[in-house]
Amino acid sequence: MVGARRPEPTRLPETYRAALDYLFPRVTTIKFGLETTRHLLQVAGDPQRQFVAVHIGGTNGKGSVATMVAAALREHGVRVGLYTSPHLISFRERIRVDDAPISREAVAEWTRLLRPAMEETGATFFEATTAMAFADFAARGVEVAVVEVGLGGRLDSTNVLHPLVSAVTHIALDHQKYLGETLAAIAREKAGIAKPGVPFVIGDGDPELAALLHAAGREAVGQGRYLPVVVPPEVRWTGPLAMAGPHQRRNAAVAAAILKALPVPLSPGDSAIASGLARARIPGRLDRRGRWLFDVAHNPDGVAALVAHLQATPPIGPVHALVSILGDKPWPEMLVQLDTVIDAGILTMAPTAAGRGWNIDWLRDWLASPERPPARARWHLEPDFRTALAEVERGAGTVLVTGSFHTVGDVLEARGMMV
Repeated sequence: MVGARRPEPTRLPETYRAALDYLFPRVTTIKFGLETTRHLLQVAGDPQRQFVAVHIGGTNGKGSVATMVAAALREHGVRVGLYTSPHLISFRERIRVDDAPISREAVAEWTRLLRPAMEETGATFFEATTAMAFADFAARGVEVAVVEVGLGGRLDSTNVLHPLVSAVTHIALDHQKYLGETLAAIAREKAGIAKPGVPFVIGDGDPELAALLHAAGREAVGQGRYLPVVVPPEVRWTGPLAMAGPHQRRNAAVAAAILKALPVPLSPGDSAIASGLARARIPGRLDRRGRWLFDVAHNPDGVAALVAHLQATPPIGPVHALVSILGDKPWPEMLVQLDTVIDAGILTMAPTAAGRGWNIDWLRDWLASPERPPARARWHLEPDFRTALAEVERGAGTVLVTGSFHTVGDVLEARGMMV
């Protein structure tokens, strides 16, 4: 996702803090198109020409698949850059080389270099971050960059790449304001990363959605050579897997298809793929830490995957959930889904979601509404985040934290847990 958290509040070198203070006010601006990113990259010396890339989009699953692909390439002996978004606690999580985050000094230096061009073009946070990531990858000698799409695909800043393989993991209704109100419209935007002569991996396990992506991919390449790689709907990874949840079995199968579509000698063998998938981890995705369970499910499709996991593998009860969802999401639908697998839920406002979170008055009205579906769980509204965090632990066998990246990141930080 393109959305961003506010800068980490801990003590930081002044130049790094100044860079974040300059970058983050641009978070709320979303601008589609590639020209600004191309201009920023030109200022940085066109670093994207110094490495090859794998480009991964999708409504959900793209971050997990990107992490799996990067892990397998590392097992294969390749120096790998990984660009994902958003971060949970630190901006530096977004840009990694062989799992080492970008340095504070590099963030400050690339911001200083790009700032005049950013001022000239009105660059957004994500446009600048994309240019910074590619510049850092080139500076650190990356051989392959695994790049997650921010929002959509066709006009996303990352689509300046001409990758070795592109992929779409899955599509669902989300960000309709920007991508369209129908799954067909969303498929056209997501599949816009397909390129002529480049394998295009279609990972959606729903045959109808896969067909939409297939048609949209063909449309995207125009008169060029279309090379679809469709992962059959029944395929699941059956080997050891570090990431929990049945949906990750599907994500792992998509990651394996991407890796096998790479040209020799970059394509890992079966043993490197198996080893990479067995090791790959990503914070905040069914992330169990003692009695805490963190999941960044932030739309109905993501919540459905979370619910399926909790139904298949019931955690120690009672299950108490701390939930904060962004205001532009269909949160009533998400809460109704969560109600089926928890014993108590506390609705609150994640601090870093201020200005983007749900409206507390809406929640009061929803809880009091006679038209609300009968609830299985006990629901309670506590707007103060610190109070809610203390309350949710009382008497809980498992504490589930979910609703957004903001929610998970804020709790991890408040509890002093590392990502």
